[in-house]
Amino acid sequence: MRGVARTSLLSNVGTNEELPPGTGFLNGMKRGNFQTLLNGMTGASFCGLVFFGAAGKMSGADGAGVRSDTVAPSTNRSLHEVVIKRPAGPPGVATGLTNFHGQPAMASCRSCHATTTPNIDTRTAAELDQFHQGLKYVHGNLTCLSCHNAKNYDTLRLADSRPVEFTDVMTLCSQCHGSQRRDYNRGLHGGMNGHWDLTRGGRTRNTCINCHDPHAPAFPL
Repeated sequence: MRGVARTSLLSNVGTNEELPPGTGFLNGMKRGNFQTLLNGMTGASFCGLVFFGAAGKMSGADGAGVRSDTVAPSTNRSLHEVVIKRPAGPPGVATGLTNFHGQPAMASCRSCHATTTPNIDTRTAAELDQFHQGLKYVHGNLTCLSCHNAKNYDTLRLADSRPVEFTDVMTLCSQCHGSQRRDYNRGLHGGMNGHWDLTRGGRTRNTCINCHDPHAPAFPL
């Protein structure tokens, strides 16, 4: 049967001619090249070639077409939205006071840091003697100003000194954690809720700091 199937595939095709339409993923292969491929095959591997070649359309031993059950995805179905959670903005520090509406009065980072001289060498919580006492900080050998922007503490800082908003914290994290960002882009890292198939519904995805403390990012929190 193996010989019959080979003959069926190669019949009426010259050595330098291409295989005829209907041979699936083999379309366009020269007959001479295909003959060389077949000569090196075992019976099992040839059967595998016929089986997997059926994903397109391929002539079997009797010359009849073999159809695939694979259904091409529809190109006219609308896709639902993927929403990535983002921080609301720069963090605020509770002052212990309330505003006119009885809500907690929050101070921006810049409110205090604008009047102090930044220490570019601070890299442990123990060195903080005015504020942020008790902060857990375990993030390699980074200093505070590796990520915080000394020119505007209401923004963050990229490695090339460009500012980046707190809402775009994932761009900052991705500078060092490139493999995690790669896996995130492929759906292999980071929590999510919703549908894998966006034709059926939307999807909501976490950002880095939904799962990782930016000052001590080892997981779990």
